[in-house]
Amino acid sequence: MTDTPETPLLDQISRPADLKALSDAQLIQLSKELRSETISAVSVTGGHLGAGLGVVELTVALHAVFDTPRDKIIWDVGHQCYPHKILTERRDRIRTLRMKDGLSGFTKRSESPYDPFGAAHSSTSISAALGFAVARDLGGVVPEGLGDAIAVIGDGSMSAGMAYEAMNNAGHLKKRMIVILNDNEMSIAPPVGAMSSYLSRLYAEEPFQDLKAAAKGAVSLLPEPFREGARRAKDMLKGMAVGGTLFEQLGFSYLGPIDGHDLHQLLPVLRTVKQRATGPILIHVLTKKGKGYGPAEKARDKGHGVSKFNVVTGEQKKAPSNAPSYTSVFAQSLMAEAAEDDKICAVTAAMPDGTGLNLFAERYPSRCFDVGIAEQHGVTFSAALAAGGMKPFCAMYSTFLQRGYDQVVHDVAIQRLPVRFAIDRAGLVGADGATHAGAFDVAFLANLPGFVVMAAADEAELKHMVATAAAYDDGPIAFRFPRGEGNGVNMPERGIPLEIGKGRIIKLGSKVALLSFGTRLAEVEKAAEALAAKGITPTIADARFAKPLDRDLILSLAADHEVLITIEEGAIGGFGSHVAQLLAEEGVFDQGLKYRSMVLPDIFIDQANPADMYAVAGMNAEQIEAKVLDVLGVASLNSQRA
Repeated sequence: MTDTPETPLLDQISRPADLKALSDAQLIQLSKELRSETISAVSVTGGHLGAGLGVVELTVALHAVFDTPRDKIIWDVGHQCYPHKILTERRDRIRTLRMKDGLSGFTKRSESPYDPFGAAHSSTSISAALGFAVARDLGGVVPEGLGDAIAVIGDGSMSAGMAYEAMNNAGHLKKRMIVILNDNEMSIAPPVGAMSSYLSRLYAEEPFQDLKAAAKGAVSLLPEPFREGARRAKDMLKGMAVGGTLFEQLGFSYLGPIDGHDLHQLLPVLRTVKQRATGPILIHVLTKKGKGYGPAEKARDKGHGVSKFNVVTGEQKKAPSNAPSYTSVFAQSLMAEAAEDDKICAVTAAMPDGTGLNLFAERYPSRCFDVGIAEQHGVTFSAALAAGGMKPFCAMYSTFLQRGYDQVVHDVAIQRLPVRFAIDRAGLVGADGATHAGAFDVAFLANLPGFVVMAAADEAELKHMVATAAAYDDGPIAFRFPRGEGNGVNMPERGIPLEIGKGRIIKLGSKVALLSFGTRLAEVEKAAEALAAKGITPTIADARFAKPLDRDLILSLAADHEVLITIEEGAIGGFGSHVAQLLAEEGVFDQGLKYRSMVLPDIFIDQANPADMYAVAGMNAEQIEAKVLDVLGVASLNSQRA
């Protein structure tokens, strides 16, 4: 197989409107070529493979039947949008996916009019589709026009409450809109919960062929005298064989389940719906994640997220690891604590592999809970576990924890419940870009009364912070750590609980103090080496805690140095702001201290490799060195001498 497959039919497609001229047989051939092109592209870039392969036929059918960009196709999450991007005037850039200045790995409004609504978190598509439908009926004006609104949502995303809130509202408003439930029995991890079981029953109890006539909209095409009897028969069939009653009780007409890889089923259903629909309709489509590519179909996660790979063998090209990942250190440390304390349990929201809790689940299955894509529920569930005498570790990515913030405030913080928040993917994350960056957790947690907020400077510190959280019972506590490998530091055999609110001095110097919070400490140390070559020897300290602050450490650094600079991988309003508040209240600025706070800039930073993203943020060693020189006035002195 060559690197670029032969795609004679796809080569003739420059925009979705070109699909209108193709026969159904040609659309089937186009799907095969589109699948090959998707595999080829992702083999070059890496990214989300399995989800896109599962919706190739659905993507072709939607663009063949509907009139995009006037009709709005809203892909929930966006993992599955690569085939959509190939068909929507972006094929020439598809091998720049997730790269600096390249195509986003998700839908993105600023990238194309064919992406009407950006998404990278789940369960938003039905709300968005309803919004477009209402805007259309109220006379809203957008450059591409407003036609049909189609939400494509996976069965994993249907576990989130927001999807039902939207369906309930849509059923009440009775607006014409289409929801396609892309049921592949899998989100990132195998689906959990009663909804997954319900969907399984919908098609396990009766084969496809007995439902094809109903699914293809045959009832609506019958002459009027025959429709009522046929409708009753269809309703009875659905009631006995598949149900669909949950969706119909919410006000949706239900069609399905149908085979999402069979264009002979997809095309008639979509054409009938486009022609006949008057209110909200849900089409239940069955697909297979990773469809058509053996290595993805065989993979445990169906090729959800892959590195660059060999198309023939499926072998991924991963760089050799020089140090354990922060995620694995967290998982191993938590298991060590759980071995000593049977009250320790773990909660995650559809990310057992991503958070390392798959390892915990294997060893302690009765104490590990994957609640599905339901962060709000996960946080409150953890709160009640704590109220019930357990020691829950709520492990979520920083970007996903945002979805449960109200519960963090009301159900955890106000009640002072000892939930331990393990916050993965802190800081900038690379190819997933702004939507997955962990920029805000320090700011939104450290302002909550009674919260303890920590950040690990390296993997050994992370091990100590897991032990600290396990031992802390006085209220909520959080610790954050980044994506990727650690620094290769010597690891302690066991984590030792840290003294709450106490930082540490790494290296004593003079004149300038660099106070780091989190894993920028390694860059701070590099900057200090470069400064030493210029005759400047800064003091380096690791704060460890954003809350409570180490008042003694901070005030002594301020008293003993002319310049104090804080460095953190978070947005404005986090650690540095709390330090500034302390210094202001203590009257330190009245004494002439030069203070600066290096934080992530007030922008959303686009995808690139992490080093490039931190360069944009101005937080690599070179920029830290430049900040010190600037505050000291060294650069201006040198220019005057020149």
